[in-house]
Amino acid sequence: MRKLFVSMICVFVISASAPGAHALDLEGMLGAAVDAFKAVTLSDAEVRNMAAAAKKEMDSKNKLAPPTDAQAIRLARITRGISLDRGLRPDIKLYLAPDVNAFAMADGTIRVYSGLMKAMTDDEVCYVIGHEIGHVTLGHTKATIQTAYATSAIRRGIASSGNEIAATLSRSELAGFAEKLTHAQYSRAHELDADQYALQLMKRNNVNPGAAISALRRLEAMFGNESDIFASHPAPGDRAAALEKLQTAPVQELSRGL
Repeated sequence: MRKLFVSMICVFVISASAPGAHALDLEGMLGAAVDAFKAVTLSDAEVRNMAAAAKKEMDSKNKLAPPTDAQAIRLARITRGISLDRGLRPDIKLYLAPDVNAFAMADGTIRVYSGLMKAMTDDEVCYVIGHEIGHVTLGHTKATIQTAYATSAIRRGIASSGNEIAATLSRSELAGFAEKLTHAQYSRAHELDADQYALQLMKRNNVNPGAAISALRRLEAMFGNESDIFASHPAPGDRAAALEKLQTAPVQELSRGL
């Protein structure tokens, strides 16, 4: 890793000494190399801090339900007693928005949209939350943050070379960072692993595991299997079929990590 970092700096230094190098922002380009290196060495604490910043951004853009809201009361009841790994304290709130969505972050943040609450039963909501927690627990969220951070580093490097459009993107990267985390496009394998994690979590907490399948079938009925939102994901029908095979399997631990 150190060799890779040194190599990136050498490339930038050589470029800066080439003809026309006076137009380059060497400091900015070196900073981009540092950011690219940093992306793959983020500590768990740094990941949590970045997640906390993303949470603050998302909360400022969405209407939070008051504690007296009927769906907020229902969500509190559904998630009562929920626990997270590594001693994280869950921060669970409801967004008053029609989206059928939910997300979890590495700092213990869990946000559920009222559209999801209205569309699903209590046990189905448990499955969705368990699925999102699975992405955090199994390390998928950290990988997403690393990717977003690295993308920011690449844009910063291009912007340092005088590309005004890239410079604009770089300055707006912070505003879009939360959006990347909360609407992450996980791989097919990660989606299936998170489904399996949710199923095991439901079994351990005596929640009907069949609700995982009914939730996916509900999504299939609402959005279909060919929707753009599933372009890089297994279709909900395929995920439901995979979970049907796992329903009778014994509970087992998956590898964990932020």
